[in-house]
Amino acid sequence: MYEGAGYEVMDIGEDITTDAFVEAVKEHTPDILGMSAMLTTTMTFMEQTIKSLMEAGLRNNVKVIIGGAPVTQDFADQIGADGYASNSAEAVDLAKQLTQE
Repeated sequence: MYEGAGYEVMDIGEDITTDAFVEAVKEHTPDILGMSAMLTTTMTFMEQTIKSLMEAGLRNNVKVIIGGAPVTQDFADQIGADGYASNSAEAVDLAKQLTQE
């Protein structure tokens, strides 16, 4: 969906460590970092990733959006994400909104 909307996508894979997210942000300097969780047990890594981006001095350089089956807007607010989308079409709309700010 992102590529169809004209975004360049760097897919760094599945089961990514917090450190790998930080390194990918350093390397690719994206405008947006998108994370998805399919299980509640993986949601905690989203918060850890945001904290690690802050510790690395990168958080202000990238918008973080999250989604996935167990994720909610309340959770996004709780962990300090910039946005939440419940499906891929909403995620593209959110990316457009965040990159125009």
